[in-house]
Amino acid sequence: MKVRMHYAAFVLFVCTLASCSSEPIDGDTTNITKAENAVEVETELLEIVNNHRASLNRPALLFSEVAYEYANAHNDYMISKGSLSHDNFSSRASKISSKANAEMVAENVAKDYDTAAGAFQGWLKSVHHKNTMEGKFTHTAVSVKKDANGNYYFTQLFYR
Repeated sequence: MKVRMHYAAFVLFVCTLASCSSEPIDGDTTNITKAENAVEVETELLEIVNNHRASLNRPALLFSEVAYEYANAHNDYMISKGSLSHDNFSSRASKISSKANAEMVAENVAKDYDTAAGAFQGWLKSVHHKNTMEGKFTHTAVSVKKDANGNYYFTQLFYR
């Protein structure tokens, strides 16, 4: 119970600071088209984040299939809406927590950067995104997808 209350407080804190969007109870996912992953960009971004963590003597984040599944679905959702969001984060976090026995989940999202390095630098300039990348997490996954106009969408999920 204490862990769940801590998690709920963390989500509320992150959403307050990061201006998370409101979360519809029954998110409409009927018109979501699955976009193709930019695997090379995903791999590069994960490497950049882990290299940054190593420079701070933080352990590397391990790749998680569970987080990748939800990061991909969130990118498809953002592409279908045409905008950046943290919509339905609580639901994603809860599902990841259940499947991976995670006690804390966080998320970074970005849009319209042309490269992995660009997205990383954008996150690094934001105190909240930087804290997430450098946080006490053990697992992660990065999804990068392009919309029909060639714009990249990035979702990185973290958990411990």
